[in-house]
Amino acid sequence: MHLIVGLGNPGAEYAAHRHNIGFLAADEIARQHSFPPFRQKFSGLVSEGVIDGEKVMLLKPQTFMNRSGDSVAQAAQFYKLSPADISVIHDELDLAPGKVRIKAGGGNGGHNGLRSIESHLGKDFTRIRLGIGHPGHKDRVHSHVLSNFHKAENEWLEPLLETLAKNAGMIAKGDSAGLMNKLALAVPSAKPEPKAEKPAPRQQSHIRQARSSGPQTKMPETGPMADMLKKLFGKRD
Repeated sequence: MHLIVGLGNPGAEYAAHRHNIGFLAADEIARQHSFPPFRQKFSGLVSEGVIDGEKVMLLKPQTFMNRSGDSVAQAAQFYKLSPADISVIHDELDLAPGKVRIKAGGGNGGHNGLRSIESHLGKDFTRIRLGIGHPGHKDRVHSHVLSNFHKAENEWLEPLLETLAKNAGMIAKGDSAGLMNKLALAVPSAKPEPKAEKPAPRQQSHIRQARSSGPQTKMPETGPMADMLKKLFGKRD
């Protein structure tokens, strides 16, 4: 069995928060693969099914984010799962919206849910980091993660969740590279900034264009011709 954990906070007021993208992913996996309704177990909500021949259990801890490890540890101990059998889906501030990184082990990046799980299981479980973007300043992080996704963000959020759920069998089989490739192809990337246009080449005056590129005839410095040229082109220094 492979345990897929979606992180989030319980309660309707948190349901559409960026911090709850793990819950949203778990719900979409259950929907696409016709899992039975979630039921209460292991201080969380669980649902079990089979994806691409692999037995999978989905878990949404109901302990609030900073105690997610309590729920995950209960499930892991009951089924005698090792960290290699567990994948955790969570929000990631340090990735651009819609970007995904999947890695076994690593740090928690200050994420309270990961920190709690590490305290029970160590660091060797797989992290599925779903980018939600950074608000630009640390003072705005709390309000950013605990606020709803904007309607415009559905442009990348919907294909991200749909593609992740459709290919959830790759999570159970440990095909991280294959899954990241499918997600990269399916999720719209950020629009590139327009390139600055090069200035048009400076046009030569009709007088300069008309001049021959060959050796120039020496202009007379005195006499009637010199006086006329001075009137046309100004006095030469």
